[in-house]
Amino acid sequence: MEPLPPDHHTSPAGLVDKGTKGKRRRKVPIIPEIRPLVLRRIDSVGSDPMARLFTGPRGGRIATAVLRDATHWDGVVTKLGYEYLLRHGLRHTGLTWMADAGVPVHVLRKIAAHGLLTTTQRYRHPDVRSITSAGEALGVYLTPVPGESGP
Repeated sequence: MEPLPPDHHTSPAGLVDKGTKGKRRRKVPIIPEIRPLVLRRIDSVGSDPMARLFTGPRGGRIATAVLRDATHWDGVVTKLGYEYLLRHGLRHTGLTWMADAGVPVHVLRKIAAHGLLTTTQRYRHPDVRSITSAGEALGVYLTPVPGESGP
């Protein structure tokens, strides 16, 4: 039997945890409002660098079905009138908001662990504020500075 790569773990049920879809480790930004919650959770899992921040009911990765059931996703989105909303849409929204906040696309690519920059570019949807800011930036650029020639 071949040994498992170091980034693979066996759950208590004996299943192999293959990690992320792209099999890439990633660092994700955490907004200040939830940092204390995350830090408390980190303190509770101990010093194991391979420990998961959140685990399923039997340890290991949280499976999609377990997450859906634990959060009552289907009922919540239906009650809110967003039954078309998928959990992956939250990832898309987060990356889009980061792009709108001015996070450079190469940084978004690293956060999302995309192999190709073209994949990350699909998450960019400039909002009205971004488009307005672009017009303002162009105006500033085209405004002559006294004593200098134009662009």
